[in-house]
Amino acid sequence: MPNLPRRALLGAAALLPLAPLAARAQPAWPTRPVKFIVPFAPAGTTDIAARILAAQLQTRLGQPFPIENRAGAGGNIGSEVVARADPDGYSILMQTVSSGAINYALYAGQIGYKPSDLAAVGLLIRVPNVIFVNKDLPVRTLRELVAMAKAKPGLLNHGSSGAGTSLHMAGELLKLEAGIQMTHVPFRGAGPMIAEVMAGRVEVGVDNLPSAIGHIRDGRLRALAVTTTTRSAALPDVPTTAEEGLPGVEATGWFGVQAPARTPRPIIDRLGAEIDAVVKDRDTWAKLADLGGMKPDLTPDGGTSPEAFERFVAAEVQKWAEVVRRSGAKVD
Repeated sequence: MPNLPRRALLGAAALLPLAPLAARAQPAWPTRPVKFIVPFAPAGTTDIAARILAAQLQTRLGQPFPIENRAGAGGNIGSEVVARADPDGYSILMQTVSSGAINYALYAGQIGYKPSDLAAVGLLIRVPNVIFVNKDLPVRTLRELVAMAKAKPGLLNHGSSGAGTSLHMAGELLKLEAGIQMTHVPFRGAGPMIAEVMAGRVEVGVDNLPSAIGHIRDGRLRALAVTTTTRSAALPDVPTTAEEGLPGVEATGWFGVQAPARTPRPIIDRLGAEIDAVVKDRDTWAKLADLGGMKPDLTPDGGTSPEAFERFVAAEVQKWAEVVRRSGAKVD
């Protein structure tokens, strides 16, 4: 052992009693129920995914994760509840592309929190979107739809599940990237929109694949493209938007967990690791994949670290802010 100055030895010895104190300074977590805020109504995809995750986290961490639905303002109300909650690890949020990225620009001046008020924990699942048309519309590819829209500017309608939703913004992104004009028709949910496209009163629709796939498979809707970088295993014959010459039209629904900013890093890391383990669990994967009755496409992306999810959210916020700016999209 090398000879050390007496002062250094005394300093090191003085620090030894502090090590157990430092360990004790990090309280055990969780020691009581963790409130899990869902910023949308019960029974939707966000709520169902949160309940699946909550049940798994309770098993893994030994405490309940009770769901509290705080719907309203496109997810802003529930998100603000968590953004303003104590950063103690006992309030978390199931976040989506709408409430976690699009809304910051779409509700500018009307939203009571900012991205830095929420800390990324982990990405749970991504959901492909699909662009489809009425089966009698004389187009069979996205390229043909773009050509028709250019020949008839403003005469085609595109439906979504509501103004300001991620599906509305995916349609706006399509119009921007393709350089076409279509009239947006918002509905109160995907069901009414799909019904109107099938009836021929709206020509084009954009929706999460689980909601539309049954109608596509039975021939009542014609799928033109999926808005992901790779083809869907559920619709292997349907090309991607990139294959149809529009690589900029990339838009997926996503669901992930956030917590109040300044939540202690050990808690963020622990919860992030548990979410990653849940996503990789085969039984949970099967439950998530079965959402909407469509196995291959509500697939988790393998889980992410808090750091990776933070980068992902930041990129999504920037991307959709530009789409909102360029499209001039507004909500009432």
